Amino acid sequence: MPDRFVPGDPVRAGTCDPTGHTRLPRYVRGAVGQVAEVAGHHPLADDRARGLPGTVQAVYHVRFAAVDLFGAGDHTVTVELWEDYLEPTTDHQDKEAP
Repeated sequence: MPDRFVPGDPVRAGTCDPTGHTRLPRYVRGAVGQVAEVAGHHPLADDRARGLPGTVQAVYHVRFAAVDLFGAGDHTVTVELWEDYLEPTTDHQDKEAP
């Protein structure tokens, strides 16, 4: 299956709040960022933490503007996120990270 996103794509981090382990940090949930690169393909860490084999999927380095995450800062924050954690942005008001 091809990767859902490519570098440069604007994406929104999911807002799920699962029970148990997740590699989706709370501080990026719902935030809009930009795919910086495809970091490889790995089993979903959430599944592995539950003792499941984990679905292999793309992992992305996603860049967010610090001001959007923390309310201050003129730098960016890059977070490694599995494909399941990301949604394409469709709202014309969404913005890209610098």
